[in-house]
Amino acid sequence: MNLTAERLDRIAPSQTIAITAKARALKAAGKDIISLSAGEPDFDTPQNIKDAAIRAIQAGETRYTDVSGTRTLREAAAAYFKREHGLDYKPEEIVVSTGGKQVIFNAMLATIDAGDEAIIPAPCWVSYPDIVSLAEGKPVIVSAGQNQGFKITPEQLEAAITPRTKWFILNNPCNPTGAAYSEAELKGLAEVLLRHPDVWVFTDDIYEKLVYGDFKARTMVEVEPRLRDRTITMNGCSKAWAMTGWRIGFAGAPLALAKAMDKLQSQSTSNTSSVSQAAAVEALNGPQGSVEEMRKVYEKRRDLVVGLLNKAPGIHCIVPDGAFYVFPSVHGCLGKITASGKRIETDEDFVTALLEEEGVAAVHGSAFMFPGHFRISYATDDASLIEACTRIQRFCAGLR
Repeated sequence: MNLTAERLDRIAPSQTIAITAKARALKAAGKDIISLSAGEPDFDTPQNIKDAAIRAIQAGETRYTDVSGTRTLREAAAAYFKREHGLDYKPEEIVVSTGGKQVIFNAMLATIDAGDEAIIPAPCWVSYPDIVSLAEGKPVIVSAGQNQGFKITPEQLEAAITPRTKWFILNNPCNPTGAAYSEAELKGLAEVLLRHPDVWVFTDDIYEKLVYGDFKARTMVEVEPRLRDRTITMNGCSKAWAMTGWRIGFAGAPLALAKAMDKLQSQSTSNTSSVSQAAAVEALNGPQGSVEEMRKVYEKRRDLVVGLLNKAPGIHCIVPDGAFYVFPSVHGCLGKITASGKRIETDEDFVTALLEEEGVAAVHGSAFMFPGHFRISYATDDASLIEACTRIQRFCAGLR
């Protein structure tokens, strides 16, 4: 008799976490490793946010809260949506969860029946397909390559919709590519969705504060308010405020769906950390200068990394509009032999050999449902980025 349930056979462990763990183990063993695999800011949580958490502890705010979060935090999240995008959510329509991933998990498990389909543009974050599969749904992957900026077109979305389509999941800006949809591009997708009233929309905006140049982040309901009653607008504190370990995600949703997510969460984790919630209130309501300071640093790092990677033979990297990732092509390296005699047939071969021979940890594109590429996070210091890219240049130059 098998110990594990059949549902676990539908999913795989997070490959980004697995590669980060491998890099950490090699470093602990004394290897010279530069890890660019984790999607985590290298900045510390801003001091005003840490101070708010300390005050909450000292004030005894260490007990259970409402499952969907404290009233204060839900009001802060609603105010954030209003301030940033003009969206009107009541506190009762806000759900706070243990990170953005739990928001997605709650939404999919609360709504998907066996065989329901969820359209997911690729490249995509590794967890979307597995969460849909765990909910007994069918991920429908729609691919968009470099030639279209890693963004799907309205025509592609229209072609993917079937009578079984339940969800359209959009990550904007995107992990792993940094691609971001403009207002006009979102309107094009919204026009398709308006023609299909049974399709719900999940928009993951976790990276929206990290956009560069003149780009302005928008969200789906902002550009098409008629979609409000069938859209979940998700955000969180992990990326913009460097709070990954605090585990705070939040979403605005139609009341009936918010209640369904609350019901599911009540029988899983219940509320997220009360202290983290107090810190999140300060993140959303407090001074925002630190967010802008971090954004400016990321933008300089983006330009640095793109420039260096495009000097590596066989690599082609486009400039992303947001997040803190680049997703370069390795097609020019495939079919070649490394300096140690290993043949590079796939993107996974590429990142494995790069880690073993040069000590640079990255994530292969296949993990993001898009082979032939790899993801680098530039959420680390300039010196490490320069050294890592120099090693990548040397690795690629040594291929024959």
